[in-house]
Amino acid sequence: QVQLVESGGGLVQPGGSLRLSCAASGSISNINVMGWFRQAPGKQRDMVALITSNGLTTYADSAKGRFNISRDNTKTTASLQMNVLRPEDTAVYYCHAVTRIGEIYESYWGQGTRVTVSS
Repeated sequence: QVQLVESGGGLVQPGGSLRLSCAASGSISNINVMGWFRQAPGKQRDMVALITSNGLTTYADSAKGRFNISRDNTKTTASLQMNVLRPEDTAVYYCHAVTRIGEIYESYWGQGTRVTVSS
């Protein structure tokens, strides 16, 4: 079992920055992908950024060039640095982790942290 705890959400003005963090605990040795998703009111949950255990990253088109995902040296924390924030970035951001044991994959989600971009 994996537990994910997010932090860093809040209110920020357009053009500002926020840094979100996700701390993983439990069976962390089996995690091979961590990432961030977001869900705005009335919309589906979409991928924002992913990072593998090897450091490979993937970004949504709307995030590329503005956001950066990283992991600490122990690979138990995934951070999302968000710059040049826009009102359309307003959403609940969810940490996500995928474990793999052989051919068995399991998905885990955090509780979410709210980001509001407004003047």
